[in-house]
Amino acid sequence: MSEPVPLWLDCDPGHDDAFAILLAAYHPGIKLLGISTVHGNASLEKTTRNALSVLSAIGKLGAIPVTAGAAHALHRDPVHAPTDIHGETGLDGTSLLPRAPTPLVAAAHAGPGAVAAMAAALRGCAAGTAWIAATGALTNVAALFAAHPDLRGVVRGVSAMGGSVGDGFTPAVMGVVDGVPRVGNYTPWAEFNVLIDPEAAAAVLADPVLAPKTTLVPLDLTHLVLATREVQDMLLYGPPPPPGEEGEGGKREGRGKTDLRVMLVELLNFFASTYRDVFGIIEGPPLHDPLAVAAVLAGTAHEIPFYDYDPKGADGPGRRERFAVEVVTAGTLEDARLRGAQTGRTVVRLLPPGSEGVRVPRGLDIARFWRVVEECCERADAANERLAAEAKAL
Repeated sequence: MSEPVPLWLDCDPGHDDAFAILLAAYHPGIKLLGISTVHGNASLEKTTRNALSVLSAIGKLGAIPVTAGAAHALHRDPVHAPTDIHGETGLDGTSLLPRAPTPLVAAAHAGPGAVAAMAAALRGCAAGTAWIAATGALTNVAALFAAHPDLRGVVRGVSAMGGSVGDGFTPAVMGVVDGVPRVGNYTPWAEFNVLIDPEAAAAVLADPVLAPKTTLVPLDLTHLVLATREVQDMLLYGPPPPPGEEGEGGKREGRGKTDLRVMLVELLNFFASTYRDVFGIIEGPPLHDPLAVAAVLAGTAHEIPFYDYDPKGADGPGRRERFAVEVVTAGTLEDARLRGAQTGRTVVRLLPPGSEGVRVPRGLDIARFWRVVEECCERADAANERLAAEAKAL
């Protein structure tokens, strides 16, 4: 059995970030080194508080260090996600999320900062073993490699949720604006994480050392991974029993196995209406961020297969593709939102066979991914049960 993958998670919780934290904290193939927070789905103060709240909900509060990072982009003012996506707090939609202890929130902001914390953790790992998974703006990650360029050769890889390709890159539903197929989610051309700090994304994705070890998880991929009714039932109740073993056809009813599972499904459904109304995704909301965590398992015994090409296509799942990724940095947010500018767009160019470049997967084993997420729920449930028993015994 291979050693767990050392992983630093940089995030902006955020509903789907909660699932990224769950997966990183409880997957047996991952050793979570720490969490840094960044501006994005909410202000830095809120994303930091939310990260601690999620750790409390999954029974990991105090076990994983949390450090606050950048409150704004490298060269731009901060932009936060619309409240119809993540709400006022960044994690609206449930009453079951624990409140983060104020002393821990203060400590996260008073610490050495995300860049120093990441650098120290990565230097403590053997060269070529550690990954960074970034599920928000790439501000902290770009700042890390600018301050410590030697770490580009130390890390095994960077996995980032961000960007979008469009033009039928995958069969995913991307939505339509004024009758024209859209590429992005925040503007017709740009995905939110890249748009709010395009210079940071450009610095990472165009870096000649980092690009060949970077996996970019775009909307074209995440819009394939939908929290359908069947998925939500599995998260609430666990894997379904064989038909007929529990009620008619194995149907299950009730609130759910645990508060944690109910909370997670409530978080999923908070932004479901937006994806239905804006993007036309009716089967269930997509889950973006944990895919960036799942991608770091590539090449290990725990690998969740990601496909560089359509596994059902003539070339099969074994086809290898690598891309050059250019980020459009010209223009302002106002230009992008009001005047049609392509600011923040990720333009991908397929490289010749055998070339090294950014990996941009077109598919993955979706059923296996959801099973792994449920297994992490099971482990978190067990941890919470142990903590409750210990508290009761005091």
